[in-house]
Amino acid sequence: MKDLRSLNKYFVKYKLRLLLGLLFVAISCKFAVMPGNVVKDVLDEVQKMIREGGSADAVFSIVFKGGMLLLGLALLRGLFMFMMRQTIIVMSRHIEFDQKNEIYAHYQKLDAGFFKSNFTGDLMNRISEDVSRVRMYTGPSIMYFTNVVFLVIFCVWDMLRVDVTLTLCVIAPLPLLAWSIFYVNKIIFRKSSKIQAQLSALTTTAQESYSGVRVIKSFVQERNMMRFFETNSEAYRQSTINLSVTEAIYFPAMNMFVGISMLSTILIGGWFAIKGDISTGNIAQFVIYINLLMFPISSIGMVASMSQRAGASQRRIDEFLQTQPDIVSPPSAVTAAPGGEVDFTNVTFTYSNTGITALSNFSLHINPGEKVAIIGRTGSGKSTLAHMLLRMYDPEQGSVIVGGVDVRKYDTTALRTGISYAPQEAYLFSDTVFNNIRFGKTLATEAEVKEAARLADFEKDIASLQDGYNTMVGERGVMLSGGQKQRLVLARALLKESNILLLDECLSAVDTQTEKTILGNLKTHLEGKTAIVITHRIFTSWTFDKIIILEHGAIAEQGTHAELMELNGRYAKLYRHQTETD
Repeated sequence: MKDLRSLNKYFVKYKLRLLLGLLFVAISCKFAVMPGNVVKDVLDEVQKMIREGGSADAVFSIVFKGGMLLLGLALLRGLFMFMMRQTIIVMSRHIEFDQKNEIYAHYQKLDAGFFKSNFTGDLMNRISEDVSRVRMYTGPSIMYFTNVVFLVIFCVWDMLRVDVTLTLCVIAPLPLLAWSIFYVNKIIFRKSSKIQAQLSALTTTAQESYSGVRVIKSFVQERNMMRFFETNSEAYRQSTINLSVTEAIYFPAMNMFVGISMLSTILIGGWFAIKGDISTGNIAQFVIYINLLMFPISSIGMVASMSQRAGASQRRIDEFLQTQPDIVSPPSAVTAAPGGEVDFTNVTFTYSNTGITALSNFSLHINPGEKVAIIGRTGSGKSTLAHMLLRMYDPEQGSVIVGGVDVRKYDTTALRTGISYAPQEAYLFSDTVFNNIRFGKTLATEAEVKEAARLADFEKDIASLQDGYNTMVGERGVMLSGGQKQRLVLARALLKESNILLLDECLSAVDTQTEKTILGNLKTHLEGKTAIVITHRIFTSWTFDKIIILEHGAIAEQGTHAELMELNGRYAKLYRHQTETD
């Protein structure tokens, strides 16, 4: 249970609700126990009245008054049970809310490297399934456990006041019950941890299938994916059934122990009543207490199971929350917007998860306002340069300097806010066209959004959509074509007023004429701004101040268009091949 200690901060935060809830539990339990005394008194008085030859009306009067008192106690118990749930269960919902927010906020702090090495399904499972299981501990588990504690205290106290020997005989099975719970709990904890890992794998498989459904259908792999999912699902089913079988031991054990206690009450209590040590009303009182304890004691198994599952889930959550990002802002970070000067100095970088060296001793200087093209084949390190500039990763050697300041000295928010970035992957949110463009600048006006769409040559496409700017693009922009998604992402980048524009293969899916229109629009827009265009093709309609040919993470050629054509190397060969093709 040590894994659940990290929840103490939430209990401290909501201590008023928790303490009130515990108080209401105690009061409701007290009202639950009081009917035992009422029944005992009524039976004893009725028996005495009969022995003394009392009238039927007198007997009815005693029974009626006792019945009304029992009804009143039941209503009061119900009222405090309602208040008990309104404090403890509501508290668990507040904790669930806080915990999900804490996990989501931590997701936002982690760097790109973390998400490369973790599955989306597993991350989603921690914020949904794991948090839900923890909530079952912070709410129902605590409520049921305290209910058991108070009921046992009140019932056993009243029983001891009647007869110590009889009480000890009735509660004798409880130590054996405690041992069985302890033993089975260890098994449940082990199996719960395994089940949570399997559920994460199953969620990941499902998420990947949903995201890649078009690829699956195009390669006719529905049956193979179904078999793969069924295999994982069957393993999860077997594990959960196995756990259910283990948990099923609890309830027969509870009923057995309750049955033994009930039998002891009737046999031993009857013997004491015959001897005159106790009254028949006391026997009824003991039977009521045993029945009253039946469900709470039987719920110990459920509470233990919920607690063990919550412990396994909380351990997974804590492991995630203890993961620290590699990319963090320094204590005295620079918060000013970066200028347009960029320097890569002897930068070397290797991806830890693959071992691939993307950049090797790379150096490049870009003056403010320059337009630079970085051209290279797939895997040459082009996108890594963009990630370095945005400080998604830190170089192993060398430095990346923007506006005269090392990117590691910037506040990451200030650095990334100061760079307009159109990534290679045109990721869109399941929202309207307008909101997707405005994502980079949430306070942008309608006129600014439309101007960004015009610069990206996306206005005519928006006009053809059914609801214009209010059209829902679907999950990941499924309602749009590849070229439309790229231009929307470009409009999102252009909406930001930044000194540096970073375009990473963001026009690869548009036709030549649209590309020329966009580049023509950008010529005026980018005056005085630094533009870095990462591409595998040559933009013939745009004059660059500097062109870099990248090969295996290093500069193979650099210069202006005229200089590289005169050099007659890789660039010249690519240029001739492209212009002949065009």
